[in-house]
Amino acid sequence: MMNSEEDNNSSSNGVQIRQSRRLPDFLQSVNLKYVKLGYHYLISHLLTLCLVPLMAAIVVEASRLSVDDIHQLWLQLQYNLVSVIVFSAFLVFGSTVYIMTRPRSVYLVDYSCYLPPSHLKVKYHQFMEHSTLTGDFDESSLEFQRKILERSGLGEETSVPEAMHYLPPRPSMAAARQEAEQVMFGALDTLFANTNVNPRDIGILVVNCSLFNPTPSLSSMIVNKYKLRGNIRSFNLGGMGCSAGVIAVDLAKDMLLVHRNSYAIVVSTENITQNWYFGNKKSMLIPNCLFRVGGAAVLLSNKSADRRRSKYKLVHVVRTHCGADDKAFKCVYQEQDDAGKTGVSLSKDLMAIAGGALKTNITTLGPLVLPISEQILFFVTLVAKKLFNAKIKPYIPDFKLAFDHFCIHAGGRAVIDELEKNLQLLPVHAEASRMTLHRFGNTSSSSIWYELAYTEAKGRMRKGNRVWQIAFGSGFKCNSAVWVALGNVKPSPNSPWEDCIHRYPVQLNL
Repeated sequence: MMNSEEDNNSSSNGVQIRQSRRLPDFLQSVNLKYVKLGYHYLISHLLTLCLVPLMAAIVVEASRLSVDDIHQLWLQLQYNLVSVIVFSAFLVFGSTVYIMTRPRSVYLVDYSCYLPPSHLKVKYHQFMEHSTLTGDFDESSLEFQRKILERSGLGEETSVPEAMHYLPPRPSMAAARQEAEQVMFGALDTLFANTNVNPRDIGILVVNCSLFNPTPSLSSMIVNKYKLRGNIRSFNLGGMGCSAGVIAVDLAKDMLLVHRNSYAIVVSTENITQNWYFGNKKSMLIPNCLFRVGGAAVLLSNKSADRRRSKYKLVHVVRTHCGADDKAFKCVYQEQDDAGKTGVSLSKDLMAIAGGALKTNITTLGPLVLPISEQILFFVTLVAKKLFNAKIKPYIPDFKLAFDHFCIHAGGRAVIDELEKNLQLLPVHAEASRMTLHRFGNTSSSSIWYELAYTEAKGRMRKGNRVWQIAFGSGFKCNSAVWVALGNVKPSPNSPWEDCIHRYPVQLNL
């Protein structure tokens, strides 16, 4: 009677409750993702799982020892005193040699990214109007630039140098120096203020800028500005493209492994003022649409005392150079067009060459970072493909098991799309790269630092998280840097995202 009353009440309320008398098909509902995670956990902790029973057996046997057994063991050690002393001496000597000769850790104390002033921002319509009024581009070139901009993934707040805001533009050596000073000194001023490091304590300085290499060098401009000490080891890397930021970190790391108790500064930037293309060759117009003002300064240290205040520790740097291949060498190439106007030409084979460089790079990086479970799957698939069936698809390792955050060089929407697809990443993994491209454009070698700053500003960086910075550059090069967070990392003061992070991520209509 009560059941019928409940049914009537349910019907009167317009709600029908149907009870399924069948159990769900658990076999069909199993998500293979969790099976794979279980396999990964089992293999990764296999040694621990094997040692637990062994340790348990040792504890059980030890608990059975009587007082007499322990006394006999002590007497045996007394009678073999010489052996105990020799063993202890070797242990102490070996430990001392290991501690003295092991590579010193390299810490990332802090970094800063340059935030261009608001008057340097350029909207789509301003860019196109300006390009039209210069009179250097024909209708076909203007339409080409418009289409590139629409598909580029850039937003309305990217910045171009001051010299490009004039009509006609005023590219000159003085203007290029001014751009370099604004970017480098702006980033360094913030870095020194945030870290309270005296510039005269810096022992190593590495600056990379691909297309602007004046005399005196950019590194000398920094030495002069901050009155760095006379015995500083300074380096100026030129012509190495958008991946030069990782190369600069690698060089600084090598120097820090040699020179103990030192600070190293890495400054990554690009200069646009004298490298704007004013011709009509399509392949040379693309950089105009993508490259924007930006730069970063990074403080590295090998001092043990700096570990507590540092954000990250450098784990690996892997560099790949494909310059021996002619197509790879010329796929990003600075040259003059038929009218004698200088620019950087991007080959139609660029994405294919980048894919090959990436494959080589991750083949080297994989064994260093991937869990053993992924390496076994890759090896077994490779053997099966060679021995049994050539049609078996090669297993693509899941790099999401090795890294928590990805900083993919924001070279353009196509670059990010291809890496997201080929590495089977989720949208959240490419978010920092896409949002950096939207807000700041392609800032060349410094883009990976804007991306890291985005992740920090979102509050996603936790202790132990691993970060993969991957960049591509002319030559052709693909370089990777792997960092591990030493704590829950918060954004530094004057972060480039400080005034706009609440608006991101934005929906991109491409």
